[in-house]
Amino acid sequence: MCWFRAILLTLVAGNAWSAGNGYMIGAGIEADANDGTAVSVFGDFGASGNTWISAAMARSSSELLNGDELNTVYADIGIDHFFTSLGIRAGVSYWGDPDVLDALDWRGSLYLRGMKGMLAGEFDFRNIDFTIPRTDTFPGRTISFNARGVGLNARLDLSDAVSLHLSGMDYDYSINLRLDPSRVNLIRLLTATRLSLINSLVDYRASVGLGIDVGSRHLQFDFASWRGAVDGGRTTSATMRFLMPMGGSSDIEFGLGYDDSELYGDTTFFSVFLYFYGGT
Repeated sequence: MCWFRAILLTLVAGNAWSAGNGYMIGAGIEADANDGTAVSVFGDFGASGNTWISAAMARSSSELLNGDELNTVYADIGIDHFFTSLGIRAGVSYWGDPDVLDALDWRGSLYLRGMKGMLAGEFDFRNIDFTIPRTDTFPGRTISFNARGVGLNARLDLSDAVSLHLSGMDYDYSINLRLDPSRVNLIRLLTATRLSLINSLVDYRASVGLGIDVGSRHLQFDFASWRGAVDGGRTTSATMRFLMPMGGSSDIEFGLGYDDSELYGDTTFFSVFLYFYGGT
């Protein structure tokens, strides 16, 4: 799963922590075995008992196969309002590197929340500028297009301590992004790590997760799969996260995962996140 997608899911989950006028502030770092790194800061703030404001900023760095460094920035702001049993979310985010890919996302969600879980319908609209670099056999070009994503996100509380999470998103692009197989070396030039921008251009994305509370600690097991819209390659990913308290109002989370990708190969990744809570 793309690194800024994980941040967005953290913000959505943060609404459960930000009761009333409370808040959650977090920061973290992720690194993979291919020398890619990402750092992020984010927050979820209770404007009222039923309304939350979220914000996030992140930056990743990875080295391409030609030796160039790709630096990606991400910024997001969103709002969530909950009625009696129905809620709505809306947000906008920017992610990209001006030399490779610029994207502006507009998203919305309508969800139902009850005693036993949550079900949400999600919509994502993207405006994207994608620059394919010049090589010895390709003159290079910049293409502009948009994408529409529709999906579902669900959580089912199997017991007081165990929950099941399911999500999926399917994207429809305004142009055909698939490159000819003869351009495989060009695709690989743009993708050296799981943090590379091209990995965010997917045909579909699906995941399933199991969360287990053990006292004040939480274990999370996630399995995800997605297919690249440019190369057509499939990636499967497995992640385990362990959240534990550091004190009365802070937590620390460790994550360890493994990707099996037809695009950038097999890689492991590790993350550490800190969460701080406050308010009433």
